Amino acid sequence: MPRRYNYVIGDLQGCYAALQALLERIQFDEKHDCLWFAGDLVARGEDSLATLRFVKSLCEKDVAYTVLGNHDLNLLAVWRGLSKLKKNDRTAPILDAPDAAVLLNWLRKQPLLLRPNPDHVLTHAGLPHCWTTEEAESLAFEVAATLRGTFLELDRFLENMYGNDPDGWSDDLKGMDRLRVITNYLTRMRLVDARGRLEFAFKDGLAAPMPEGFAPWFDWKTRIARTEKVLFGHWAALEGVAQMPNAIPLDGGCVWGGHLVAYRLEDGQRFTVQSGCGLG
Repeated sequence: MPRRYNYVIGDLQGCYAALQALLERIQFDEKHDCLWFAGDLVARGEDSLATLRFVKSLCEKDVAYTVLGNHDLNLLAVWRGLSKLKKNDRTAPILDAPDAAVLLNWLRKQPLLLRPNPDHVLTHAGLPHCWTTEEAESLAFEVAATLRGTFLELDRFLENMYGNDPDGWSDDLKGMDRLRVITNYLTRMRLVDARGRLEFAFKDGLAAPMPEGFAPWFDWKTRIARTEKVLFGHWAALEGVAQMPNAIPLDGGCVWGGHLVAYRLEDGQRFTVQSGCGLG
């Protein structure tokens, strides 16, 4: 049945209390409403385990959907023994939980791109100007299919996904180089240059000086005009409020003491809560 309201929610980062407060704020009713999460479900918040369990339960009821973020992918790599737990991550309880395998097998089957409706596209970090929306959908599926594959395929991907090279897209890319660039665009991107080359160090706000030749991905003219608005998280320094005509930031920096943001697709209204989490 059609949903009354669709809410797109920014990076949770394990801020379970803030999520519950936000759902109360929007008066979420799973009989009538739907949630869309922008990835980074877990990492530095106070309860990544409860957050992951809760989001999974909503998704299995078909009242929520999520894309994967870079912190989610890192958790999968740690689970598979291919990376070490980051110093500030608080995801060890997930790995130690009795349902860890169930949770993480579910997580690896989530996509990198979703279409909440014909007018919006959702990814964790955005869409580069060198791809059309249709190309982005197809390329995101390539990575998702690998993540959902055999453990051999999963481990080969996770072992090789880290890295900044190649730093831009080419239709000639193959194998792991191809999958790595797709993953970097969809889960790590902030700045790119005119050719679509990625810059990985910059994490500041739009008023800060940027490396020469680079600009926010949403400032570049797309090769073919994009009619959809792009919903994204990942860039906490934007505080979930920067105004762009065709891009909607959702990461309010909740885990850094900022806000958790929900954006209602039907009318563009934003709802926020401040958790006091501040564990980042």
